[in-house]
Amino acid sequence: MECVIYRNDGDASQVWRPEVLEGSEASLKRLRDAGEGAFGWIRLVEPSDDEVQALARELRLHPLAVEDAVRAHQRPKRERYGDVLAVALKTLWYVEATSQVEVGQIMIFLGPNYVLTVCHGESDPVPEAERRLCSDPAMLAFGPVAVLHAVLDVTVDAYGSIAEEVRGDLSDLERRVFSPVREDVIEEVYSLKREVLEFRDAVQPLVPVVQDLAGPCTGWHEDAMPYLRDVADHVHRTDIEVRSLDELLNSVLDAHLARVGTWQNDDMRTISAWAAIFALPTLIAGVYGMNFAHMPELEWTYGYPLAVAAMVGASALLRHLFRRNGWL
Repeated sequence: MECVIYRNDGDASQVWRPEVLEGSEASLKRLRDAGEGAFGWIRLVEPSDDEVQALARELRLHPLAVEDAVRAHQRPKRERYGDVLAVALKTLWYVEATSQVEVGQIMIFLGPNYVLTVCHGESDPVPEAERRLCSDPAMLAFGPVAVLHAVLDVTVDAYGSIAEEVRGDLSDLERRVFSPVREDVIEEVYSLKREVLEFRDAVQPLVPVVQDLAGPCTGWHEDAMPYLRDVADHVHRTDIEVRSLDELLNSVLDAHLARVGTWQNDDMRTISAWAAIFALPTLIAGVYGMNFAHMPELEWTYGYPLAVAAMVGASALLRHLFRRNGWL
């Protein structure tokens, strides 16, 4: 657990960073002693149930909100419980070795003079969000909504980077599908399709959430609204990008299945061509192999060589015709 106090004194925004505080009581005491015009940012990473429950009692958080923070399997959403706003969103990170998109969660609770973030998963946007706040102290004048914007901005930027990685994987699959070399990539297409679906489940529900947060009825500082609208625009663009990736994957899958059908047709034509080539000598040999006493050229000296030559010539002619028509 860590608690950082942000204080705005006139035009100068100050950050008070005490040592890492152990226990909820010390964090809340530091927050109560901060005075008017300050707000605290309490951070939990992979907390235990008892740790969250202890903070929830002190901050008077709704039991349903606490349950969402502990279980960490929520769709992106926003809920208001009295004077506390709870925002849930998914954190994503890309695993280069396996081309997989892994999913975590962060819950953000905004109270009158505090922000509580509860993070689950390997991707934690809090350090980068803090860095951005420290590099732009003017944002601290907006109060707790500044932290909300910073966390949202870092998370959505990560979405954009992951979309670029997934598009790179998709481009590689497209090249392999349309290459002259026969390669079965259907398992990889389905695997990437599953990752895109997880990506879409994180981004698509977040679009209306951020739009509501950037709406005119939130009651936040007027100067903070353009920043939230900018995040809403980035989420919307990412949502469009993920939808296009999903549609392209469907097209790649259809193209691959069409190519597999073409390969099967080519194989069947090749087999049929060779079957026709072997059928003609079999026919001639079958006719001359009949046990009749009176047959043309049966006792002729050159009958056998002529029959063999006819078989070879007819087979060669059929092979030439099939190759010219692309069957062989």
